[in-house]
Amino acid sequence: MTASILSTREPRSGPGTSEAVRTGTPGFRPDIEGLRAVALLAVLAFHAGVPHLAGGFVGVDVFFVISGYLITGLLLREAVATGRIRLAEFFSRRARRLLPSAALVLTVVALAGVWLTAPLRRTDLEYDVLASALSVANWRFVAQQTDYLAAGRDPSPLLHFWSLAVEEQFYLLWAPLLTLLVLLTHRQLRRGLAIRSTVVTATALATAVSFVLALGWTHREVSLAYLGTPSRVWQFGIGALLALLPWHRLPGPRPLRALVGWAGAALIAWSAVTYTAATPYPGWAALAPTLGTAAVILAGIPGRGEAPHTRPIGPGRLLATAGPRAVGRLSYNLYLWHWPVLVLAEARFGTLGWPVKVALTAGAALPALAAMRWVERPLRRNPVVNELPRRGLSLGLSAIIIPVLLALVVGTGTLRVLGPGTPVDLAGLPPGAATGSSLLLPADAHAATTIVPSAAQARKDFPPDGACEVAPAATSSPPCLFGDTASSDRIVLLGDSHAGQWFSSVLAIAAERHWALEELVKQGCPLPQLTVTNPQLGRTYRECDSWRADSLARLQREPKPKLIVVGSLNRYTEDGRLLAQAWEQTLTPLRALGVPIVYLTDTPIPGQDIPACVSGHTADPGACDFPRSKATWPDPLADAIAAGHEPGIQAVSVNQVLCPGSGPSCPAVLQRILLYRDDAHLTNVAAVVLTPRLERLLVDAGLVPAQGAPSTGSTGAAPQAGWTQLLRDDFQGPAGARPSDQLWQYDTGTCYPGCPAAQWGTGEQETMTDSTANVRLDGQGVLEITPTRQNGQWSSGRLTSKRADFTPPPGGVLRIEASIQLPQVSGPAAAGYWPAFWTLGAGLRDGFTGWPGIGELDVMESVNGAGSVFGTMHCGTAQGGPCQEPQGLGSGEQPCPACQGGFHTYAVEVDFSTSPEQVRWYLDGKEYHRVTAAQMDPATWDKAVHHGLFLILDVAVGGGLPAAFGGSVSPATEPGHPMRVKYVSVATRP
Repeated sequence: MTASILSTREPRSGPGTSEAVRTGTPGFRPDIEGLRAVALLAVLAFHAGVPHLAGGFVGVDVFFVISGYLITGLLLREAVATGRIRLAEFFSRRARRLLPSAALVLTVVALAGVWLTAPLRRTDLEYDVLASALSVANWRFVAQQTDYLAAGRDPSPLLHFWSLAVEEQFYLLWAPLLTLLVLLTHRQLRRGLAIRSTVVTATALATAVSFVLALGWTHREVSLAYLGTPSRVWQFGIGALLALLPWHRLPGPRPLRALVGWAGAALIAWSAVTYTAATPYPGWAALAPTLGTAAVILAGIPGRGEAPHTRPIGPGRLLATAGPRAVGRLSYNLYLWHWPVLVLAEARFGTLGWPVKVALTAGAALPALAAMRWVERPLRRNPVVNELPRRGLSLGLSAIIIPVLLALVVGTGTLRVLGPGTPVDLAGLPPGAATGSSLLLPADAHAATTIVPSAAQARKDFPPDGACEVAPAATSSPPCLFGDTASSDRIVLLGDSHAGQWFSSVLAIAAERHWALEELVKQGCPLPQLTVTNPQLGRTYRECDSWRADSLARLQREPKPKLIVVGSLNRYTEDGRLLAQAWEQTLTPLRALGVPIVYLTDTPIPGQDIPACVSGHTADPGACDFPRSKATWPDPLADAIAAGHEPGIQAVSVNQVLCPGSGPSCPAVLQRILLYRDDAHLTNVAAVVLTPRLERLLVDAGLVPAQGAPSTGSTGAAPQAGWTQLLRDDFQGPAGARPSDQLWQYDTGTCYPGCPAAQWGTGEQETMTDSTANVRLDGQGVLEITPTRQNGQWSSGRLTSKRADFTPPPGGVLRIEASIQLPQVSGPAAAGYWPAFWTLGAGLRDGFTGWPGIGELDVMESVNGAGSVFGTMHCGTAQGGPCQEPQGLGSGEQPCPACQGGFHTYAVEVDFSTSPEQVRWYLDGKEYHRVTAAQMDPATWDKAVHHGLFLILDVAVGGGLPAAFGGSVSPATEPGHPMRVKYVSVATRP
């Protein structure tokens, strides 16, 4: 009686069927064989990408329930009949049944990988073979899929072995556990009842614990939940409970049992059709296919004395027909073969459409049939192998050892071909070009003979920032300061891994200026405030939202940095409007900090495993180039910055080098530098080589001072070595306040005292005032000089230094410098605008006569909102003379289209250390104009520069210079656009 209850087998159809059922003789369940076909076809359709079957992965759940049902019934029948479980015999049967076919597939895949896969991909494959042969493939793939930094690699041809590993681990644990329970209960008088009760209790407990674990992991670690054995045990447990409990005694009409079966079949079909990759799995959603499978199996369990032909027409009748059974018999081998065929075909020929995949899957039935006929069946039925359990176990051990040895041999040979994967010696890299279209300096552009980093090195060529690029589960960044950590000045690197890829570059730029670098970077977390799903967590990325809010709050609490560098993958959404809004939500609190912000536009996205490809094309890396059209996406933020819609934020890009020209493709390797470490991120080597270019872009944008400039960027701080600071104002103070009256004074009205020259001698239209409407601090460390208009009358501000004794020491150098953002206005609205930073000789303060002989150095002038600036020296006589007045000795227009978009550094140096003496003009550290004493007679030069100077900052409206460039003030000229000054510095060097 007990044996009949525990049986997982039904009698075969044919003579003697009724007698077999009546006596409870264990028999064969043809409907379960057909149910295997349902599970297999669902998985095959899912892997082939058949439309409307995106949930076909539930076929694996069906397999798990069937396995739990059959294996538990098999073991318990033996336990009830004999009082013990022969583990050696059990594992011998499993080894003969499963391992030879698996070993054949592993061997073929290991060998095929030599021909069909690139060397770097081959090493991954051989590790997969090892893990699969040892039945731990699921844990290898858990480690890969939970590692964000390992993303972007092609799928493994052995990925499907994860489910086989889960089953094997279940067998290895479940059979010994049942054996132990049997040993503890076999002395009981009612042995059958004792065994069943004990096993049911243990199974129910394990099932409940596993299901709770699956629910928790599904919402925290989706890869662990899906691939991990503990979170799948409950599905085996459901099948085991089907085998353990007396379901045949359940009351109720026979049609109800058939209805339960059809409902179960409907649940499986509904899951396969409606589930997608976005379905949280295997949490609550896994109940549908699991319980559906249990219902189908339950419906096929006969009642006492019930013959199959007397049962209502349930799904078992259909599943027990010849077609489903034939597919079911082939299910194991076809499951083994189909996935390697699909993956290796795509590795060889590229992405394939679903009809081709369906054809390839059907073609995989040929090796599957051959394996079943000539490998599986002969070994299962061989009397010599079956005679003793140890022979079956030896066969299984051989089936493990052979692919393991083959993987070791192939993998070792491949590693020798790839070369060592040791870190790249960064000190030996060729220098990168700071400007131009070449990645490297011209002298080094063709010098390299090998690709750097190698493909093996590229895989591990990450930024050396340790744990500071925080993982998906983190909600805040640890304290991460690099470079000169004692400095009060720092750059903040903020964003996701596409910001983090620039770590080495930004660190080098900060370190050269004796600044610190603070890194706030989180993997896979968009800096714009978007809600996304994290593939590692398998759910809404709540940790990203928490981290972003924490990082922004941290920046508000901390001292203001010198610069915030932001970057983010540009592909979290295709909705440009949504992305622009999300960026604005993040940039608004950043902009409120009053700190310069630079956006590193996203680099090209190859979309393929570049190191793997290059490993197979070292002689012709151009074969790994990728389409430009797919590599670069529209960038709403970069577009908005370029259009002047994002004040205080500038964008810089190196994409013109990473994807040069206008051809259809972008390079994977450029001048022997391997650019990408995966399918989306730059190698650290590429970032290091690009450092001079990024530095030049930041200097040209006025975001960092040029190397060697004396400015320090902090109020009252000492200048760089060798320089003595005479004046430094960073314009700190509350919003609306006046600048320091200890450092500055105002020129007011329309002329100097005594009006020696009306309208300031240049025809300007404004009246200069000391009103905070015209000259004020913005509260964020910036001085604003703003022209205003009221009742048609223009007013503005003219600020001059109180000190007028700025001069070089004997034989030394004087440097005058300011960081300025020009008024953000252009076109007709800018007509007549004339912002300027300049100096006059100290003698002009005594009656303000003697111009231009007393000397004037215009450090920066710009007119009419044009994207250009000027530098000029005025000296000599009012008309003509050695200084060509009234035009002066000017630089001419210097293009600077970004000068309105951000702060740029303007400087002039009066140098008495050279012969002849010189005056030099700099824009962002780059000299663009020079006047020497040799250009005029000694008396003119002496009168122009050999005395003290005072400084002037002003925004004029109208006058001779704007008019000379066609910029007369008109009703269209807009008031209210300030010139913004971040700092002014005066320093000398002996």
